[in-house]
Amino acid sequence: MSDHSVTIPSPSFSRPAASPPSPNRPMTARTKLLLEGAILPTLLRVAAPNVLNLLAIAGMVTFDGLFLGRLGADTLAGVSLAFPWVMFMQHAANGGMGGGVSSAIARALGAGRRDKADALLYHAFVLAIAVAAIFSTSMLLGAPYVFRWMGGRNEILSAALAYSNVAFGGAICIVMLNILANAVRGTGNMTLPGVVIMGSVIAHIVISPSLIFGWGPIPALGPAGAGVGLMAPFGVGSLVLIGHLRSPRAMITLNFRGVALQRTLFAEILKVGVPGLINSGITNLSVALLTGIASHLGREAAIGYAMGARLEYILLPIGFGFGTAISAMVGTNWGAQQYRRARAIGWTGAATVAGTFATIGMAVALLPAMWMGLFSNDEHVVRIGISYLQITGPLYGFYGLGGALFFVTQGVGSNTWTMIANAVRLLVSAAGALIAIYWLDLGQDGFFVAIAGGFCAYAALATAATLSVKEPAAGQR
Repeated sequence: MSDHSVTIPSPSFSRPAASPPSPNRPMTARTKLLLEGAILPTLLRVAAPNVLNLLAIAGMVTFDGLFLGRLGADTLAGVSLAFPWVMFMQHAANGGMGGGVSSAIARALGAGRRDKADALLYHAFVLAIAVAAIFSTSMLLGAPYVFRWMGGRNEILSAALAYSNVAFGGAICIVMLNILANAVRGTGNMTLPGVVIMGSVIAHIVISPSLIFGWGPIPALGPAGAGVGLMAPFGVGSLVLIGHLRSPRAMITLNFRGVALQRTLFAEILKVGVPGLINSGITNLSVALLTGIASHLGREAAIGYAMGARLEYILLPIGFGFGTAISAMVGTNWGAQQYRRARAIGWTGAATVAGTFATIGMAVALLPAMWMGLFSNDEHVVRIGISYLQITGPLYGFYGLGGALFFVTQGVGSNTWTMIANAVRLLVSAAGALIAIYWLDLGQDGFFVAIAGGFCAYAALATAATLSVKEPAAGQR
């Protein structure tokens, strides 16, 4: 791995004494817990609010499919074309650029630099505006071409554009909420962001049916209604977090006056945030790319794969729920120069995520019809989705391991090589799928085996990348 990162051997569960913070600010009770608490109990405690958060997001993924499926297969297929891009935006702001914010703030607080953490928060606010503008501009202009490449035509394309135009027109709502949530997570406070995001998602689930199908004076907006139902609650959630960060209760403060923009602080966020952004892009765009490849096997194959792969959008929030806790704990200990403890936290967290993914994957592989039955009653579509889950489900643990190790390296501020490992995963899956379909004539089963092979490659390369991380030299600490 590049430059300044840690050789991570087998985990140690010892509790070394915390390095004293700098005299800049006194150590808070929350920071003390991250530096001194027993590793696994502290990890579970810190991650618990994020787990509630992920359950809410899992509900959003599931209920959107249930609601939109009632409008017909073409509508569901159209929104499935747009959905990976909307989730890309969310994950790019959350685990991508937001991860860079969380890591930088955690390291600043671990070193006792509250003033620096405050300045980083303002820079994060500015970055949220810039990132949202990029998503809105690029997708409002480029979505028709992208969805046509993915196989969208006629009613399918119309449904995709109706949903995506609203979602990306209000990109600032999703991006701001997720980046500010990560700023709060960087302080070790997982409860407030979890509650705010969970509340936003629950509100989405409650109001979306009325917006999609119409109710009383509310007209039926169809797929666009799901987009409106997403943007409005997330916008309110953003305002709630801004209010908190402007209040005396916050550990860090969002100041709009007297703060000069500094290139070095942007660089500190971006050195972790850019690889995180690319990593989120790879993770989410892999579903879009593979859906495009599946469309060459027929419309039913594309829908069946997309519905089966929706499980990954539930697993990803689980990984993120633990991952943000891992990143905050590793980053805080890294900033305090407690390198051995940071390594132990990293491996403990990675094992926890991998075990969780493996358990869910095996359960769905054994009972795949229950999952597919939520989205479609088309026998051909369900059969294809079942085949996908039976082949890939038992190997989801490797996917979870690779994703968790990305958060470990994000916490230490050196995540480029774990991002590359995810890129190799996509390359192995896509290239293997094309070979299986066009050269070996293995059809959909060969396509699914290629995806599973990508999971295995991801875990192996991410493990090697994490083991190569080294401690910073004494003069660079």
